[in-house]
Amino acid sequence: MTQQQLADVIGVSRQTIVAIEKARYSPTLELAFKIAAAFNVPLDAVFRFVPEE
Repeated sequence: MTQQQLADVIGVSRQTIVAIEKARYSPTLELAFKIAAAFNVPLDAVFRFVPEE
């Protein structure tokens, strides 16, 4: 799936997908669930929380 295809499926811009991939933007919980659903995987298969030290 391309960045544009994912963006189209979840209703955001391709630039939003790029920012998420580069860790420049943290998606909302709703958007995170939409991304996981687009790939038909659990949320924790797509996102992991790493606390800052």
